[in-house]
Amino acid sequence: MPTAPPARLPLAGLLALFTAAFTAVTTELLPAGLLAPMSAGLDVPESRVGFLVTGYAAASCLAAIPLTAALRGLRRRPVLIGALLGFAVCNAVTAVSGVYPLTFAARLAGGATGGVLWAMLAGYAARMVPPARRGSAIALVLAGITVALAAGVPAGNALASVIGWRTAFAGLAVLAAVVAGWVRAKVPDFPGEPPAERVPLRRIATLPGIPCVLAVTLFLLLGHQALYTYLSPFTERSGFGRTGVVLLVFGVSTVAGVWAVGGPADRHLRAALLGALAVITAAMLLLAAAAQSAAVLLAAVALWGTAFGAAPTLIQTALVDVSGPARADVATSLQATVYNIGIAAGS
Repeated sequence: MPTAPPARLPLAGLLALFTAAFTAVTTELLPAGLLAPMSAGLDVPESRVGFLVTGYAAASCLAAIPLTAALRGLRRRPVLIGALLGFAVCNAVTAVSGVYPLTFAARLAGGATGGVLWAMLAGYAARMVPPARRGSAIALVLAGITVALAAGVPAGNALASVIGWRTAFAGLAVLAAVVAGWVRAKVPDFPGEPPAERVPLRRIATLPGIPCVLAVTLFLLLGHQALYTYLSPFTERSGFGRTGVVLLVFGVSTVAGVWAVGGPADRHLRAALLGALAVITAAMLLLAAAAQSAAVLLAAVALWGTAFGAAPTLIQTALVDVSGPARADVATSLQATVYNIGIAAGS
């Protein structure tokens, strides 16, 4: 019998979630490239502007689990829209604030909002498609992170240098509000968890498969950050020296991995995830053994970037599969916390 064609993805809704991810990452990281102008505008040292990124990340990490657990009984679309409107308000306050304490408070609130949003996106995408297309849907949504890192943050910094950092944050506020309307129009609503069906947080954390996925997340980020944080001195010691070229190869390869992973995540999830982890391991061993060769260095970095670009989608899809889409928000909040712990410990 002929095989039925795969179900079409609801692109309008998934692209709304993609744009939500893009908005969240750009909001989080934009101050990092605006240290000098924000320092002058708020009359504080540049180091304190750096804390606007650190505080945001800390609030996101600390708020993800308790806020997601508290909101799990509510209908999903209003919570998602509320998170996006929270971004709009926090960015608007950042745009108009003339004093550092108010700006810092807005960034903390934005970080808490981000913790809720990140816990929702993958599970939401999974509920919008048949199980056979979960990998593709999650890959499309999470590509918003890569596009924000590769284009959104640099473009925001360039735009801020022309029109001012306050206008750049005002633009992000408008974008978040527009995405909230887009979600209202094109993203379906789903019920929250009824009280009788809510599984305690500690039981979700111990559901079969979830401890394994969380452990993979932790050790992947530990290993990745341990090298990526010090990639510049590593490149110098290898004798190649051109860190910018190495970072470009890694970035382009990461984008390639993100865009290529949807199909394998749909059809061969376990094999694809094991393959990505094996490739990252092999690339690290190559770098340890033969980074003095420029060809080996660049080839290993390309392999590392491609596999690492694919890994988050594969791990997120595996987490949704073992938790079930209805419990994916809470499970993802656990993973987001572990993810941040891995980054902090490996850096």
